[in-house]
Amino acid sequence: VQLQASGGGLVQAGRSLRLSCAASGNIFSINDMGWYRQAPGEERELVALITSDGTTNYADSVEGRFTISRDNRKSTVNLQMNSLKRDDTAVYYCKADGVTYLYGFGRNIGNYWGQGTQVTVSS
Repeated sequence: VQLQASGGGLVQAGRSLRLSCAASGNIFSINDMGWYRQAPGEERELVALITSDGTTNYADSVEGRFTISRDNRKSTVNLQMNSLKRDDTAVYYCKADGVTYLYGFGRNIGNYWGQGTQVTVSS
């Protein structure tokens, strides 16, 4: 199982960016999918989470500005980021929890991270 994130870049404050993440492999189902971020010198923190039934959870700092969505058939998760602030500058990582995938003649379950994509917001 692999997660491939894309969509980061340099953007001015107040503008928007959309991050995408696709999981690949012999995936049967995924429980939670989410986005985390890590700024220089800071710990990695949860930005947004979405469960398999569409329930969402956001960090207070992004509530009302960011929207997470997913496509269960395609095993993808997106993060629409609006009204970006300089404090949103970080490396963003997608994560998939409770990934059930085909393994040999059976199934296995694991948690996986994407490779990270840089988001830089300038003033």
